[in-house]
Amino acid sequence: MDRNRRLTVALLLCIAAGITVQQLTPAPAYTVSAFAAARDLPAGRTLGPDDLTVLDIPRGLVTAGSFGANDSPRGRQLAVALRKGQLLSDAQLLGPGLLAGSPPGSAAVPLRMADPASIQLLSPGQLVNVVMTTGDGFDQPAASRLLAAAVPVLWTSGNGGDAGQWLAAGEADGLMVVAADAEQARRLAGASTQGKLFFVLVRAGPT
Repeated sequence: MDRNRRLTVALLLCIAAGITVQQLTPAPAYTVSAFAAARDLPAGRTLGPDDLTVLDIPRGLVTAGSFGANDSPRGRQLAVALRKGQLLSDAQLLGPGLLAGSPPGSAAVPLRMADPASIQLLSPGQLVNVVMTTGDGFDQPAASRLLAAAVPVLWTSGNGGDAGQWLAAGEADGLMVVAADAEQARRLAGASTQGKLFFVLVRAGPT
């Protein structure tokens, strides 16, 4: 009889402990589906079916511009490299999403550099001064003019792929896209037809 009583008490204690653990365990977070890189992907890659995977993640971890299960980014071109498992957003793809976070009124301006090979020195996010040179130093005096200072690079042809949504199909060597304010965009528009364009790398200032 005492043995049965002890077993009953032990069973009741186990049930009580289970109920306590269940009450202390938080309910599972509500999850949503989001696209992520299935493997390391290089900048410039056009996303195919095997490049992406769908993950179920807590809603609070989903950033603005992310792609859900019903909004596939397949067929779009990467502007930056992605690591395996990294979530995908429109700010990482060629298109208007590259201007995410830029001041209101900013424009994405394509520029063709006079030295196409120099594009290999650039990566998205770097800041550059854009300079136009005119004249040949012989019949016309050579002169340089600063068109835009410390503008961020959004994309370059050195990232791979073609000009994507930025320009019509054609030769993309020496092309880059920068984010410019309204006044800078006005000076940069058509500048490559007026002279030769070069860039100078600049350091970001303190935040």
